[in-house]
Amino acid sequence: MKKIFLIILGVLVLLMFLFGGRYNRLVMSEEAVTSAWAQVENVYQRRADLIPNLVETVKGYAKHERETLESVVEARSKVSKMEISSDLINNPNALAQFQSVQGELSSALSRLMVVVERYPDLKASQNFLALQTQLEGTENRITVERKRYNDAAREFNTLTRTFPNNIVAGMMGFGRKAYFKAEQGAEKAPSVSFS
Repeated sequence: MKKIFLIILGVLVLLMFLFGGRYNRLVMSEEAVTSAWAQVENVYQRRADLIPNLVETVKGYAKHERETLESVVEARSKVSKMEISSDLINNPNALAQFQSVQGELSSALSRLMVVVERYPDLKASQNFLALQTQLEGTENRITVERKRYNDAAREFNTLTRTFPNNIVAGMMGFGRKAYFKAEQGAEKAPSVSFS
């Protein structure tokens, strides 16, 4: 009887260590996703912080471009009003909405850059050039951080779906993480005209 008890106890201890190891790996992977998401938020915030300076610089030169400037300000306002939390990465619809609002801001910034082309003095302004360089760098950082986030989410999602991790993940409530996706229309190449 004592032998059977020791065998059962040994099996239970072994299962506990296996379960604990799987659980710990899931936690570490989920933390990597959360950390990657924090970096995405960080670079989006950097972009939002640069926009008021960019708009003010352009205002001084482009007094007749009020509509474009207002669309940039409005898009930035939508971004800043959006409630962002780590729950966003657990909800594909919320992440899609976040991505849509950020896309509106990107579109407004693109229109602003088209307006800037009409003002040679503005394009030559040192303040504007510095802000434009910072904004371009931030846009590149956004792309990099979104890729890193998607990589972390893919690793986590794969981990939660493979056996025997899927058992532990299901028991402990680990759910899939949403991915950033290409914006609508991204599959079409932009038309370029030199006429």
